[in-house]
Amino acid sequence: MPFEKESEHLNGIIVLRTKEFFDERGSFMEMYRADQFKDIGIPGTFVQENYSFSKKGVVRGLHFQWEPQLGKLMRVLSGTGFLVAADIRKNSPSFGQWYGREVSQKDRIQIWAPPGFARGFCALSDSLEIQYLCTGIYNPECESGIRWDDKSLNIDWPVKDPALSKKDMDAQTLEEWMRDSNSELFTI
Repeated sequence: MPFEKESEHLNGIIVLRTKEFFDERGSFMEMYRADQFKDIGIPGTFVQENYSFSKKGVVRGLHFQWEPQLGKLMRVLSGTGFLVAADIRKNSPSFGQWYGREVSQKDRIQIWAPPGFARGFCALSDSLEIQYLCTGIYNPECESGIRWDDKSLNIDWPVKDPALSKKDMDAQTLEEWMRDSNSELFTI
């Protein structure tokens, strides 16, 4: 099996380590296999692939989408980043908790977070390239975010004064999102 389930967190996050095969020419890795992903609890249907490039100190997120609901499988292509997923499902026993991990391209780590998690990352190296597969097509009318520094989440980011987009600077708090009727759409 080319994938090893390394760990699970917060009722839905799955961390995978991909096996890399070497010979005198270089190396090879299978990054996605629907059959084996299904066997370890990751849905087999991804409909969009995204790429992000960030400079050191950039924080992107915490983003989520409710229609269609969006799960993401993230991996670092180059550089080092701190990847985060926070549980924003009202009825979840891990509601308001987060999982974060420093990941580089050398780790061969992929992190799956299902719908109902707000996701983000921080660039720790001079440049960071991230690829993520999504279970839904991006819909700007039904997406939002939680502030990266929301005190109720208390995420231990490895940066204190990040570079942020206007959208991320203006993001709502988790408490504000919980008052939105759309928050009822996330269940486990």
